[in-house]
Amino acid sequence: MARPAAGAGRQAAVAGLLLAALALACANQGEPPGGPPHTKPPVIVRTVPESGTVVPDLKGDAVIEFDEVIEEMPAGAGAQGAIAGLAAKVVLSPVAGEVKVSWHRHAIHVKPAEGWWPNRVYHLEVLPGIADLRRNVTKQRTLIVFSTGAPLPSAAITGTALLWVEQRALPQAVIRAEPRPDTVAYVTLADSVGDFRLTDIPAGRYRVWGIQDQNNNRHADRREAFDTVTVTVDSSASGLLWAFVHDSAGPRLRSVEPVDSTAFRLVFTQALDPRQPLDTARVHLFALPDTTPLRVVALFGAAQYDSLAARARAVADSLRRARDTTAARRDTARARRAPPPAGARPAPAGGAQPPRRDTTATRVDTTRLHRLLQQRPVPSERLVVQAAVPFAPGAKYLVRVRGATNLNGAAANAQGVLVVPVPPKPAARDTTKAKPKPKRP
Repeated sequence: MARPAAGAGRQAAVAGLLLAALALACANQGEPPGGPPHTKPPVIVRTVPESGTVVPDLKGDAVIEFDEVIEEMPAGAGAQGAIAGLAAKVVLSPVAGEVKVSWHRHAIHVKPAEGWWPNRVYHLEVLPGIADLRRNVTKQRTLIVFSTGAPLPSAAITGTALLWVEQRALPQAVIRAEPRPDTVAYVTLADSVGDFRLTDIPAGRYRVWGIQDQNNNRHADRREAFDTVTVTVDSSASGLLWAFVHDSAGPRLRSVEPVDSTAFRLVFTQALDPRQPLDTARVHLFALPDTTPLRVVALFGAAQYDSLAARARAVADSLRRARDTTAARRDTARARRAPPPAGARPAPAGGAQPPRRDTTATRVDTTRLHRLLQQRPVPSERLVVQAAVPFAPGAKYLVRVRGATNLNGAAANAQGVLVVPVPPKPAARDTTKAKPKPKRP
């Protein structure tokens, strides 16, 4: 009678293993075997509150529900910052403090730490980058607008954020629109070319910020490039933001570099304001050690000096080519077609041409960006100074600059020392004659 009991035990063990395997298979949420792969990104199917509604006594969380389970860590959320993970893909405004964002498998729950204020119009924006379990990622942003009592508005602010010094667009710029005199802002992000559109806001007067948000806290911090503009919105308004790093201390001299026998380059710690250029009366040059003053005859911006130098080189090259052509004319015998070198590939038969590079790829149209950048002069931290007399090799000169002004209007005096290098001595000419080799007997 012991054998049947042992057989029953083995059957129970096998059944337990089968149940464990079945449970493991049910827990695996990967692609089922067979059938086409799932490539569609998750879709928002419901929001609470619904966009365009007025909810005077809103309690609890705002909910964004998707048609499938989403990843708790969205695509592109690996960067560190003050706002990370799923919260980096959700923007709730206007709020004065922290926003609580939590993951609930099919849904995202959002709530301001300060609670929902009465009679306020809220924007809940879902940014691209929400991923499902198969890593299909959303490409579009979604805006949900609802109110806790105030009527739903229809005004809008549009514009472009630029980096002034770098002369390019500011992609993903944080845009903050503060209704005056309040400082609690409506927030959105610019797109990949710096353009932004902030819709469904109340009419009024706004201070608009464009921020290069390097620490991802959606505020302007020290050493981050930003710009502000004030607009009055009736039904719509637009603004152009020229972001740069603001510094309350004026520019200092970082280095003084020789350029040629009569010119030297000043490199400042900040870009200078091209709308308030320096003149020769504010740049002073003294020979050391007796501080004998020397006259400064001209100042050039970095781009202006490079253009003049390139033009001078082009003229010199043209004159040299003209002299070479006049001095040595090509022999008419060389005008015959030279035979192809050994191993060269023969020409295609029938006059066929070699394949050309495909140039049909889509190109980014930068015409509008260039047109926008031309509205302001280009700032630079470099300035070339032309002296009246040549510099002495190995000599030192004191340079003083008075009233150099940075882009946000802070001015300072600066000074530095120019050290003129000594040109290297020419190599000694070998005058020894080669001794004749001894003849073999």
